[in-house]
Amino acid sequence: MENLKEKALLYHSQGKAGKIEVVPTKPHKTQEDLSLAYTPGVAEPCLAIKDNADLAYEYTSKGNLVAVISNGTAVLGLGNIGAIAGKPVMEGKGLLFKIYAGIDVFDIEINETDPDKFVEIVKAIAPTFGGINLEDIKAPECFIIEEKLKKELDIPMMHDDQHGTAIISSAGLLNALKIVGKKIEDVKVVVNGAGAAANSCTKLFWALGVKKDNFVMCDSKGVISTRRTDLNDAKKIFATDKPFNTLEEAIKGADVFLGLSKANVLTKEMVQSMNENPIVFALANPNPEISYDLAHEARPDIIFATGRSDYPNQINNVLGFPYIFRGALDVRATKINEAMKLAAVKALAELAQEEVPEYLNEIYGTKAVFGREYFIPRPFDKRLISRVSIAVAKAAIESGVARKPITDWDAYEKHLNSLI
Repeated sequence: MENLKEKALLYHSQGKAGKIEVVPTKPHKTQEDLSLAYTPGVAEPCLAIKDNADLAYEYTSKGNLVAVISNGTAVLGLGNIGAIAGKPVMEGKGLLFKIYAGIDVFDIEINETDPDKFVEIVKAIAPTFGGINLEDIKAPECFIIEEKLKKELDIPMMHDDQHGTAIISSAGLLNALKIVGKKIEDVKVVVNGAGAAANSCTKLFWALGVKKDNFVMCDSKGVISTRRTDLNDAKKIFATDKPFNTLEEAIKGADVFLGLSKANVLTKEMVQSMNENPIVFALANPNPEISYDLAHEARPDIIFATGRSDYPNQINNVLGFPYIFRGALDVRATKINEAMKLAAVKALAELAQEEVPEYLNEIYGTKAVFGREYFIPRPFDKRLISRVSIAVAKAAIESGVARKPITDWDAYEKHLNSLI
């Protein structure tokens, strides 16, 4: 662990400090170049945009620029470490946007925890960007912030901790159910954790067909039930009237466990009490709710996923957010809506069912075949950018939120592949 610490600090500090930089995109070697880039030539696009704000997409970087914005109140597994301490994560998110989808990013760390003030700050700077990725903001403030900004802004926006996790885990759920031959409307689901990701995952599971009667959510105090008097508004919509009080009671006979909580809360005995072919997504980071080895020791028939890259079936948000924003930006969507999220889910699920290219097998050192050990695409799959981005772009057009429809899909696919 000490070796990892030293390597990580050196990685971030050697050469230019940090992980991202701004690079000019136009010639700048001559006096004429500079007169066009700045004064006096820059006045012309300014005046054009003054008369028609949409021309900012033609004359500036707005259309390919996303803001990664956080106040540092819920950073990875580190918690409320503050805005500036979260900056390395936001820079990292910018790096992922760029290398996977060719999207430029400004990371913005806002030292403000009041939701209303935070919203006003984001609204004030929003004209700069083509899209906004909210990141690492704690619940329930993140729900308030996202809801208000969705109403106020006309550019695609997503709180990735919520929706990115929901989209990838939903794709995994569809494929896991396909492998074990269970219908989504029949399965019993237990979610442990009641934060931002759990909220969004649950709602997307419902949209895919999980019945509310077959669903139980737990927080640190046990089952979220209608008998409890300590529930905030965000939790009340998940309350059940079932007679369960603890995770141990709720998980008996369950088909699916989704963990978005903390390490080692799921015991071997709990897994053994689940239905046949149990589906367990233990997504707490860095250590899951139950270890890979213990889970498989408990149930040889288990279908298991974590948030870690050193085990099969990683629920990794990088499978989603670069390509979701890519598709949304390219049609100038006014929002990222449910149709676009569901399109991403379907595209990811279908991709994992296809034959895996040989270059991927070489990268990972194993031959992947759709099944228990491979039912979620892998981050280095070059097909992701075209499959997910196109699905999202088409959904934006069909749902009426696109301002620049695409007509030549073959040309668009070639363009996307050129960004890799």
